[in-house]
Amino acid sequence: MKKDRRNVDDKTILDKFVEEFCGIIESYVRYMVCSGFVAIAHGRTRGTEDIDMIIEKMPEEKFIDMHKELKNKGFACIQSENPEIIYKHYLEKGDSVRYVYDEEGYFPPEMEIKFPKDELDEEQLKDRIKLPLTGIDIYFSSIESNIAFKEEYLGSDKDIEDARHLRIIYEDKIDLEKIDKIKEKIRRLRYGK
Repeated sequence: MKKDRRNVDDKTILDKFVEEFCGIIESYVRYMVCSGFVAIAHGRTRGTEDIDMIIEKMPEEKFIDMHKELKNKGFACIQSENPEIIYKHYLEKGDSVRYVYDEEGYFPPEMEIKFPKDELDEEQLKDRIKLPLTGIDIYFSSIESNIAFKEEYLGSDKDIEDARHLRIIYEDKIDLEKIDKIKEKIRRLRYGK
């Protein structure tokens, strides 16, 4: 296992972390894991510092209960220990927060959670799926959404390689028309085109 201050390369550590985290929050809120971890969970070899998650908007009281359970089960929020601050000063304002194992030093992995930004994120939550090829029993955004966001919105070399990896694995299963429709929505909603 290679572990440094910003990347975790051991897939089993990431799997354990994400399964534990999702196992706690799924009784409180609808969620989905998206972005780089989707490709990593499908065998793409690369390091990452965080796992991206979108959770549905929820009442503050419910979030406070969820935060308390996360804390009791060994997780800590990097931004604050106070759930009211996390909710009002971050999530409610559209900013993400990061949870880590509650250990000295806050080493990765980190779960970066945020509320939906727009109807694109809302649709991803509605279309969330479990992906049996990963061997992980959690909800992910669809393969089509991941490919569309990585190619159209994120666009770094790492993202393009992630999308290519997913296109190869799901070559006969992906809906190319759905990818194009999501890309069009990205251009319209995120770029105003």
